[in-house]
Amino acid sequence: MTNYDFSPFELPHHVRQLRSEVRAFLKEALVGYTPVQRAHTWTGFDSEFSRKLGQQGWIGMTWPKKYGGHERSALERYVVVEELLAAGAPVAAHWIADRQSGPQILRFGTETARQRFIPAVAKGELYFCIGMSEPNSGSDLASISTHATRTDGGWLINGSKVWTTIVQHAHVMITLVRTGKDENNRHAGLSQFLIDLKSPGVTRNGITDHTGEVHFGEVFLDNVFVSDDMLLGQLGDGWAQVNAELALERSGPERYLSSYQLYEKFLGAIQEKPSELELNLAGNIAAELWTLRQMSLSVTGKLANDKSAILEATIVKDLGACFEQQLPHNIQAALNTENNSPASQSTAEVLSYLLKASPSFSLRGGTREILRGIISKGLGLR
Repeated sequence: MTNYDFSPFELPHHVRQLRSEVRAFLKEALVGYTPVQRAHTWTGFDSEFSRKLGQQGWIGMTWPKKYGGHERSALERYVVVEELLAAGAPVAAHWIADRQSGPQILRFGTETARQRFIPAVAKGELYFCIGMSEPNSGSDLASISTHATRTDGGWLINGSKVWTTIVQHAHVMITLVRTGKDENNRHAGLSQFLIDLKSPGVTRNGITDHTGEVHFGEVFLDNVFVSDDMLLGQLGDGWAQVNAELALERSGPERYLSSYQLYEKFLGAIQEKPSELELNLAGNIAAELWTLRQMSLSVTGKLANDKSAILEATIVKDLGACFEQQLPHNIQAALNTENNSPASQSTAEVLSYLLKASPSFSLRGGTREILRGIISKGLGLR
C-alpha cells in the first residue's frame, strides 16, 4: 500500500472564472516589463506592484476579514498565484508573507501579533523573511545554534542566519531558535519568534549571488530583545511548526513555473519552422508541466480540505526542482542558434538569465538530499 495520494482534483468552475479577472489586471500592470524581468518573477521585487495586488484583495485571500483578509478559498488563491507566476509578475515583496508567514501567525501567533502584522501584510505593505538556515548548519535545521535566553518580559536572542530571502527589504523575520536542549531528541527545544528587523542588535548584509543580484542575505542577532507576545505557538514546538510551514512552501505553482517564461519564449521562437527536435522538446515540456500541475492541484485540494500533505508536497517540490533546473539546459541544447529573429534573441536573453539562476531551484525550500530523505522516510524506506 502506498503512503502517498495524488488523487485527481479539478478547480470548480466559479474558481476558474477568476482567471480572466487576474489576467486583465496583469495585462495592464505589467506593461513595459521585459522578458528577462518577467523571468525573475518570484524573485522580482516591486513594492508598488505588491501594494496594487493588495488593493485588489489578492494578498491574504483566505485570511479572516477581521485581520484584513478576504475569506476566499484556497483554490481561488491558487488561481491567482498561478496567473502571477505564469505572467512573470514581480511578487518577491509580499511572497513569503502571503504564502507562509501570515498563515503561521494566524495559526500560532498571539492576538497582539495578529493585530500588529496581518492587516499590513494583506495590504502588500509589510514584508517577511524566514530565519531558518545558519552558517555551518547547511540544511540540517536541527543543528542550529542561534539561541534565546530568558529576560524580564521576554527573550534575548543571539546568533546568525544565512541565505535569508529578501532580508535586505523585509520588516519582520520569523526566526527558528533554540530555547532548550534535550540530549535524546535533536528536534526538541526549538521555538519560533517574530523579530522586528529594525530592533537594536540586528545587522543585515546582502549577499550577491552568481547572477550579480542580491536576493538573499545574512542576519546577525546580538542580544536582540523579543517580547513574550512575539513567541509563535508554544515554547519548544518550533520543529513541528517549521514542518507545517514548509508544506506551504513546497507544493505551490512556484515549484514548476520558475522557468515558464523561457518555455513561452521558446514556443514563440520555433513557430515558423520548428525542427523535429524542437517539436519533440516542446511536447515533452508540456507533458511534464501538465503532470506537475495536476500533482500540485492535488496537494492544494488536500490542504483546502485540512488534510495533511507533507509527503506529497515534498515530492512535488523535488520533481518540480528537477524539471525547472533541466528546462533551460534542454532548450539550450535544442534551440537553433542561427535563427536571428527578434523572438529568438528574446529567448536567448531569458535563457542566459535562467541558466545562471536555475542552480538555486534545488536549494530553496530544502536541498534535494533533505527532500529525498523526507520522501524515503514517508515511504517507509528508512
